[in-house]
Amino acid sequence: MTLTAPGPSAPAGTARMRRRVLVSAFAGTTVEWYDFYLYGTAAALVFNAQFFPTDSAFASTVASFASLAVGFLARPVGGIVAGHLGDRVGRKALLVASLVLMGVASTLIGLLPTYAAIGGLAPAALVALRLVQGFAAGAEWGGSALLSVEHAPDARRGLFGSFTQVGSAAGMLLATGAFVIVQALTTNEQFLAYGWRIPFLASALLVALGLWVRLGVVDGQEFRELKAAGRTAAQPVREIFVHHWRPLLVTIAQRVAQNSVYFLITVYMLSYLQATRGDSEAGVTAVMIASAVGLLTGPAWGWVSDRVGRKPPTAFGFLAIAVFGWVFFAVLTYGSLALLPLVVIFGMNVAHDAVYGPQAAWFAEQFPVEVRYSGVTLGYQLGSVIGGGIMPLVAALLFAWGGDTPWLICAYLTAISALSLTATLLAKDPRGSALRAARRA
Repeated sequence: MTLTAPGPSAPAGTARMRRRVLVSAFAGTTVEWYDFYLYGTAAALVFNAQFFPTDSAFASTVASFASLAVGFLARPVGGIVAGHLGDRVGRKALLVASLVLMGVASTLIGLLPTYAAIGGLAPAALVALRLVQGFAAGAEWGGSALLSVEHAPDARRGLFGSFTQVGSAAGMLLATGAFVIVQALTTNEQFLAYGWRIPFLASALLVALGLWVRLGVVDGQEFRELKAAGRTAAQPVREIFVHHWRPLLVTIAQRVAQNSVYFLITVYMLSYLQATRGDSEAGVTAVMIASAVGLLTGPAWGWVSDRVGRKPPTAFGFLAIAVFGWVFFAVLTYGSLALLPLVVIFGMNVAHDAVYGPQAAWFAEQFPVEVRYSGVTLGYQLGSVIGGGIMPLVAALLFAWGGDTPWLICAYLTAISALSLTATLLAKDPRGSALRAARRA
């Protein structure tokens, strides 16, 4: 088996279905990530006190961020299950199932009694539901990305794939926006008592909307033809580890710095600002602004990758991430918080999105169709565990080990950016090769 890019695009008569697929990729992924990111925001603002109370604020914060990381540990498991079934049964079925599972878990978190009410059962139940969230998130991204890319015209895979990526920004915008609205309408006591639950309970309505959109799509022509011919892989996950380990390692490494900087900004920053400057609202507002800008920059970077190849914007993004951490913490620690939105926009929309926008298309182009769901999902989710899943926890520990200074965090971010950049330079870029061949012709 050899590496191949996604095959021929679907017939022109499927233009209406392509539009539906793009709406599905955006709406469904928005709902999934809204639910997943709600937990991150709550972990920084609420869960330390409500579910992990201790005599030490630091210990409570570490416990809260550890529960956040637990969700990432479940993502590869969800990815393995979804990859196997998605490569054998189809992409759409797994997307519907993952959306329902995520919605149920998030709604139950909104109903969960706190430590003060039921003691140790509260954090145990919270961690269990976070595991369910992680499992669902592990199943989600690969299917959504592949539906978008496999329905795309050959020259627009980067743009089409970015609609899945934009769902992440939209989900974060909704999640942070929900908390901002609730905080504005309640006192601090009311927010801690019941206000934080409202965004979780609202996810039930969003899941219903996402299901309505997703139930109207079909799998891409390339996969349908493969399935009709009886050529689906019997053990797609095994095939990945035996025959496609190189692109798997590349995709894992590319995720590490990209996902780390995202959770450094969207989760750890809130805790850092609260602890050092007594103001987490400035961070939430900056994340909301950058998430809104991301609705444009995600597709823009995907479009750029269609024009110049996937490798140039991705390499630029990792170089920018390596520099960003030092500027970021200088402003957080010493600068005016009025500058924070501009700094966060640079980190999220310039540095991060240069990598994330083209990522769906580029990951899909690393694997043949018969094992593509397993390949992209394993790379994406294993990289998420090593990168974003542990980043808030690692940052909290590095801050303490650095004598309550952030510079070890900056050095860590620069080091993992170098790792991701190396993987980028070693990765195959079918789109870039096609563009160079066209210019020579």
